[in-house]
Amino acid sequence: MEIEEALGIIASNARPIKDSIYVPIDEAYGYINYEDIKADAPVPAFARSAMDGYAVLASDVAGADREHPVRLRVTGEMLAGDHKDMAYLPSSAVRIMTGAMIPEGYDAVIMQEDTDYGEDEVNIYSAIDSHRNYIPVGEELKTGEVAIPAGRYIGRVEIGLMASLGMLKVKVRRPARTAIISTGSELADIGSVLVPGQIYGSILHMLKASVLKEKLEISYASNCPDDKEMICAGLKEAVSLSDLVITTGGVSVGKKDLIPETLEELGATRLFSNINIQPGTPTMASILDDKLILSLSGNPYAALANFDLYFWHTISKLMDCSYYLNETKEAVLYDRYDKVNRMRRLVRAHEADGKVYLPVNEHMSSVFGNMQECNCYMDIPAGTSVSPGDKVRLIKIRQM
Repeated sequence: MEIEEALGIIASNARPIKDSIYVPIDEAYGYINYEDIKADAPVPAFARSAMDGYAVLASDVAGADREHPVRLRVTGEMLAGDHKDMAYLPSSAVRIMTGAMIPEGYDAVIMQEDTDYGEDEVNIYSAIDSHRNYIPVGEELKTGEVAIPAGRYIGRVEIGLMASLGMLKVKVRRPARTAIISTGSELADIGSVLVPGQIYGSILHMLKASVLKEKLEISYASNCPDDKEMICAGLKEAVSLSDLVITTGGVSVGKKDLIPETLEELGATRLFSNINIQPGTPTMASILDDKLILSLSGNPYAALANFDLYFWHTISKLMDCSYYLNETKEAVLYDRYDKVNRMRRLVRAHEADGKVYLPVNEHMSSVFGNMQECNCYMDIPAGTSVSPGDKVRLIKIRQM
């Protein structure tokens, strides 16, 4: 099965989370907006000056220039934050500062550099069009206008818009809860003392970090020995606590690859397995109690690459937001890659300025530290040779 078909199966089986929570807007960065946010009043609610100068009626200063200034009576002053009962008087101007309310009847602001800075009377040295240097009512948002649509990732601009509407809190989609189970009797928890034959489990922590960086939740995380009863118990608990379960290891054909048969005994429905990709051919997806379970390779690079392929696509469906989808692009290969692979292959790479570099020599699935130098995967079709100067397809890594 091709990756694209597998992703389509995930999309048809992942249901958006319906639950919502409220968070203060200053803590909302990284959440997903739950419903359309509309302006219940215009922003700004009054006409404002775009600069320091004089509020005028444009027709009063028609034809003004340095040789033929127009002289106007200054009837008052408006500073930012002032609220004065002032209105237009014929052949008059109001001294005004940036952001201040423009009194009724005036339709433009002459910048002070085009005047003699007069206090009681002012010479205007430039004509101006109506509504120049004039911020109208509702310039940012009109009454009833959608300020932030449902499903939008909340960043600093969205928070600024919420603040402009006077909002203290916002309704967001409840973050997806992910469980991670790394299987393998060789895996030791960090902080414990290694015994011969053991290694510290790295995958669990890499994947946890990826999830938590995006304001998503970890509901369960554990290294689990290759023991069917323990794997079964871990899966039951993980499914009960989570929207999505990730397992690593135990999906191939080895003596202790227990994930497929354990899921079958639990009554899970298999959605797919055996993908045309290296690394990660044994990747498998299942449904148990209406929860998606993604089962990845136990090799660190393979787990990481396939996590990036499938997890973010799944999360985009659960959170009903395209923000999480991987970016794909084309770029020109700079370095040599002579191997012709029997299967489609993800090669760790680095893209900069439209060129693709291969900064590492080791491409083993068990080696992952050299990913520090990489920011993308080069996606090479099966049986394809690529040479410097060729355009290649890239899948960008969302997190470094």
